[in-house]
Amino acid sequence: MNQQLTVKKGLAAKDLVSVGIFSALFLVFALVGGIFFAPNPVLTFYMPVGSALLCGPVYLLMLAKIQKRFVVSILGVILCIIWFVTGMHWAMALGYLVMGVVADLVAGIGKYKNKKINSLSYILISLGGTASYLVFFANPDGWAKTMLGNGTEQSYIDTMRSTGTVWIMVIMLVGTILAAAISALVGCKMLKKQFEKAGITK
Repeated sequence: MNQQLTVKKGLAAKDLVSVGIFSALFLVFALVGGIFFAPNPVLTFYMPVGSALLCGPVYLLMLAKIQKRFVVSILGVILCIIWFVTGMHWAMALGYLVMGVVADLVAGIGKYKNKKINSLSYILISLGGTASYLVFFANPDGWAKTMLGNGTEQSYIDTMRSTGTVWIMVIMLVGTILAAAISALVGCKMLKKQFEKAGITK
């Protein structure tokens, strides 16, 4: 009996497949949301805001479908690997990895069945996308050196350095939190029937 419960609580092969599918969808929506900002060195700071605005429904549906520990951590690992191999700053990859684990722990508090806690969990993982920019503000020279090595043009970096201010950082962080909260709220409304079916509480 205990063995059966352990198996039920653990991630099965079909769960891993589902996580892979949801991770792919999460990445696509993150790219769609951020693509309007990333190419522009003035607007690039708002890329995390755009990404956070679209991924909420996907994230919440994933938790409704797979209410098991490590699901969000795996999402964080996948995003970490993808951002790293595609030439993004290492801090963005690390940000999603760390915040993925934190978001998993938070969602686990409500056993992945509390919409408010799951929404907070989504806000936290969305903040992972700000890590690269936080390093930019903290250490612009080191950030620039890394990005030049990744193939970013000097003119792009120079424009970022001339336009990036502390207020931009504040707007980015607050904007990401608000965008993620709105996205989670929309997701909760869109997936109300799915939540009820999964026994997710308010």
